[in-house]
Amino acid sequence: GLDGAEEQQEEEEVTGMVCQEVDLRDGQMKEVTVGDQKVLLVRTRGQYSAVGSQCSHYNAPLVKGVLVGDRVRCPFHGACFNVRTGDIEEYPGLDCLPSYKSLKLTKRVKEMCTREPDIQHTTLLIGGGPASLVCAETLRQNCYQGRIVIVTKDTLPPFDKPKLSKALDLDSSSILLRPSDFYQQHGVEVWTRKEVVSVDPAEKSVKLSDGSLQRYDQLLISTGYRFVPLGCHKTLKLLQTHEDANEIHHSALGQKAVVIGASFIGMEVASYLSNTAASVAVVGPSRYPYERSLGPQIGRMIMQMLEEKNVKFYMTDFVDEIKGENGKVKGVLLKSGIVLEADVVIAGIGVIPNSDFLTGSQLEVDSRKAVIVDKFMRTNIPDIFSAGDVTSFPLTIRGDQRVNVGHWQMSQAQGRVAALNMLKKPTKCESVPFFWTVLLGKSIRYTGYGEGYTEILFKGKVEERKFLAFYIKDEVVVAAASLMFDPAVARVAELMATGQVISKAQAQ
Repeated sequence: GLDGAEEQQEEEEVTGMVCQEVDLRDGQMKEVTVGDQKVLLVRTRGQYSAVGSQCSHYNAPLVKGVLVGDRVRCPFHGACFNVRTGDIEEYPGLDCLPSYKSLKLTKRVKEMCTREPDIQHTTLLIGGGPASLVCAETLRQNCYQGRIVIVTKDTLPPFDKPKLSKALDLDSSSILLRPSDFYQQHGVEVWTRKEVVSVDPAEKSVKLSDGSLQRYDQLLISTGYRFVPLGCHKTLKLLQTHEDANEIHHSALGQKAVVIGASFIGMEVASYLSNTAASVAVVGPSRYPYERSLGPQIGRMIMQMLEEKNVKFYMTDFVDEIKGENGKVKGVLLKSGIVLEADVVIAGIGVIPNSDFLTGSQLEVDSRKAVIVDKFMRTNIPDIFSAGDVTSFPLTIRGDQRVNVGHWQMSQAQGRVAALNMLKKPTKCESVPFFWTVLLGKSIRYTGYGEGYTEILFKGKVEERKFLAFYIKDEVVVAAASLMFDPAVARVAELMATGQVISKAQAQ
């Protein structure tokens, strides 16, 4: 039942629901309506609990997800919640679920303290992405009362970047992860339009582009990565910020657009523009989009989906030159000799970690310039931590092989782990990567780490656009991808998260 504080009838209604033993067996979930609120009822090990029914990330119905033990995993983007407490245990998303004590909420912000002005201890977070935000929130949730400063070169406080490439015309207020008063309330300073140009670990200070110095006691480097610029053409558009997204949207309306690079972001942009631009062409180096990551079958299917929307593909081809006059793009000359007419060119062709400002700081980076961290998100220098796309870290499901994974969920997970270790609460990052892409309103979900896979097993049919793909390496499943096959990928992610190895035979 519910708290006595709720109305009597509601209490009876829910009691009536859960007492029908036949309705709910162990390990089952059911969505019920109480008043006008949907509640997720769960039974695990003979005990009932009731939590909010919608994922706090984008409100997906959790009843369609996967329940393993005390944890439900969202079918869409892989967030996990403890069904007893409602606490978020895996990202994406920031908030917890309400547990049944109150029916007035759809999500619940964990209790946080705020800053104690007398405490001089300062934690400086460089970069305004999900890792910094979750790090700041985790510090406050764990009674850290020092000063927290987030420094970002963006014009906005932390925003929902995966939305940018999926819908370019979003209003900035609709993509903020937290409203601005949230930061004031919890004593988090956000410095926008500021860039750190160097770090001095001996002095425990950083230098900003305006020449000012800021000292720190603990530092988080979560500067993400940026697109490789293609030549020095001013007319090229890159999608990094909210302004970029709006600019691409407006400059491509009714115009001829060329997207260079068949990356996830490039393809999302092409998919979006297929509804708004006069024409869209995609230039990519492989035979099919995502050929290396998802395999040729899925790549070909995605290409056909976009071709049906009149997107033209120029694959196994490269840009030779961008032709323009009077500062305007006119066309794109390809290596094959083909000339594409173009009014606007968007490039998405590979990324580099934003770590140049660390030169001379003795901070260890790998050959790609990603910051090297251990499982506790510690760099080689005491009190300096790093998280998110800028890092190279040991991945649990790959036997601690060092990897660089550019996923939103992983950045959030690492931001949390960094905060706990800053507070001397030793915690390792054991997250399983979870990723999604949206094309023409359809979502492909992906979990695991597929690099080096040698074969793909399919359930369903790729050409029917409803499938589950298992990526196999050394006779075990290292990753899975799906379309219209929920909650299969969430289930695979949960198996991986609990350390289970899925053999090729099991996958078959």
